[in-house]
Amino acid sequence: MQTDSALFATLQFGLLGLLVGSFLNVVIYRLPKMMEQQWAADCAQLAGHTLPAVAPFNLMVPRSQCPHCNAGIRWYDNLPLISYAFLGGHCRHCNAPIGIRYPAVELGTALLFAFCGWRWGYHAAAMAWCGWMAGMVCLALIDWDSTLLPDAILLPLLWLGLISANLQWTAVSVEHALWGAVVAYLSLWSIYWAFKLLTGREGMGYGDFKLFACLGAWFGWQALLPIILIASLTGTVFGVYLKLNHGLREEGVIPFGPFLVGAGMVYLVVKPWGFELLML
Repeated sequence: MQTDSALFATLQFGLLGLLVGSFLNVVIYRLPKMMEQQWAADCAQLAGHTLPAVAPFNLMVPRSQCPHCNAGIRWYDNLPLISYAFLGGHCRHCNAPIGIRYPAVELGTALLFAFCGWRWGYHAAAMAWCGWMAGMVCLALIDWDSTLLPDAILLPLLWLGLISANLQWTAVSVEHALWGAVVAYLSLWSIYWAFKLLTGREGMGYGDFKLFACLGAWFGWQALLPIILIASLTGTVFGVYLKLNHGLREEGVIPFGPFLVGAGMVYLVVKPWGFELLML
């Protein structure tokens, strides 16, 4: 019976992840644009200018549309994975290809949610970690696309981590979660300023400090060393690969956020089977 319950939880959380993954694609695409619009409005206000009125643009409106022909996407063409497979990865109206990222995010989120269902079952902890997973997916891809790590996602995740520790939804005490957030933020903040004073350049952004603080709140201060080691190692290897293959951006910047997110997910999966595996 216990095995059946775990299987049902895994399947049901996986289905929920498919639906959430579809919404995450909207967040990943629209949130940076919403931030840019807000910055433009703030700058215009400071300069005493008034921007011309524009159509509402947020996470709910306008309706999803094809980026090539601007045709609205009907609900039956927006079903997670199913619509992509049925349409052969092309727009129904103009036959332009649909990016593989959209179904990949849906499928990836489904797998991550299924893991939460398998690991924690029908427990509030599973929903909390699903929220963490969803936020991390958004942060990793937004940072990769735009080098932005929005406070609109970071700050709720940080507070949710501390609240989850207090409610014992995570295997971390409130004290360890609090100091994990503090030590994580201050460590990268110190590295940032040391690098800037020595070189006159910025090696990372403040969003990276906040993201690391989120990980500290969810995993405790004991997890910070293995997480930063994994993130730094994978980031360095990937950076060298891109440089050798001329894949670096013009400014030569590689966002660190995706590697912090990946390291956090590795830690979450590997930790129950032994801390020493993280240090191999």
